[in-house]
Amino acid sequence: MAALLFSVFIGCLILGIPIAFSVAIAGVAVLLKGDVNFLIVVQRMFASSDSFPLVAVPFFILAGDLLARGSISRKLVSFAESMLGMVRGGLSIVSVVAGMFFAAISGSGAATTAAVGATMVPELRKRGYDEASSTALIAAAGCIGVVIPPSVPMVLYAVIADQSVTQLFTNGFAPGICMGLILIAISLVQAYKNNYPKGSDFVLRNVWTTFKQSIWGLLMPIIILGGIFSGYFTPSEAAAVAVVYALLVSTFIYRDLTLKELKEILLNSAKTSAIIMIIIACSGVFGWALANWKIPEQIAEGVLALSTNKYILMFLMSVIILIAGVFMETSSAVILLTPVFLPLVKMLGIDLVHFGVLFVIGIAIGMITPPVAINLFVGSSITGIPIEKIAKSVVPYLVGLIIVFLLYVYLPIAFPFLII
Repeated sequence: MAALLFSVFIGCLILGIPIAFSVAIAGVAVLLKGDVNFLIVVQRMFASSDSFPLVAVPFFILAGDLLARGSISRKLVSFAESMLGMVRGGLSIVSVVAGMFFAAISGSGAATTAAVGATMVPELRKRGYDEASSTALIAAAGCIGVVIPPSVPMVLYAVIADQSVTQLFTNGFAPGICMGLILIAISLVQAYKNNYPKGSDFVLRNVWTTFKQSIWGLLMPIIILGGIFSGYFTPSEAAAVAVVYALLVSTFIYRDLTLKELKEILLNSAKTSAIIMIIIACSGVFGWALANWKIPEQIAEGVLALSTNKYILMFLMSVIILIAGVFMETSSAVILLTPVFLPLVKMLGIDLVHFGVLFVIGIAIGMITPPVAINLFVGSSITGIPIEKIAKSVVPYLVGLIIVFLLYVYLPIAFPFLII
């Protein structure tokens, strides 16, 4: 049954069938072989999407789109530049820091790349920075968008693995910051190597001015994450608060959102949410087939037959996650692979929150690894640079992010107190 399930799924992908329908077809093929009542298809599609925490997904997507199209991203970039622009290659640091700021607001890698890229690329071009390398850096910083909370993939993992969204969010900060720091370090090396110019001098008055202008953007993660961690509202309620806040700030404070733009944003967000939800619904059939024939347990036993060493098996799972990110979109990978990994993770005694965070980090890296490299495509559309050229320039940043990923895979095992 496992061979039939995965061979049909892979065959459908090779034929170019959308991933949601590939998942459904694979599940139905197994049901046909097992002579199961087809009512289970409808039941599982409904049951898999009938979850209150999933309400957060469309709201976080909409909040990210609202902020990406408004002036909040530009004001955050201006604030970051006022503090860091004086360093050689300072605009590279600003690009990463702005990406981290926006990651704490949007929960989306593509939205982070689009917002920061649209603001920073023209300025980087004007000051003589290598355009392909700068675009690659912004795309790599966009990966942090789904690691620093709020994070749509973390919400999806929490629903499937029955874990606390709040705990996953709490444990996403440290690796997200480490990802930003290693990107900054690599960009500084390249800045001195290419003799990039210094920016404007540090002026306290300018910092204060840009801080006041960006305060509404900076308050958003404080309100949302503070509300979650203090227990004032759930992650789903926080997502709704994020939408209302973004709408009010863009419409009444910055006044840069027209009705026409709002209509486009709502349509695009609805499309993105619908894609994720149909994948979740179809994966219910896939997941039932996995559970009914105990395929994950068989996979876990097969893997444990290779080795019982936790560190070796963690490495093998890490490699699989990175490879999955190369070929699958982030949310799809989390939805499909979490049920497969969970029995093995439980047998190894790995903390499920730790695994969820490292899973999201590994899959996020796939956003800059072709062929399914959404951040590179966004960067290419902003700059007009061929994606092949950006992909070549992204290699140093990719290596840096993989190092952070592997460190997070192993350090919490050696130091369990890192899991909050």
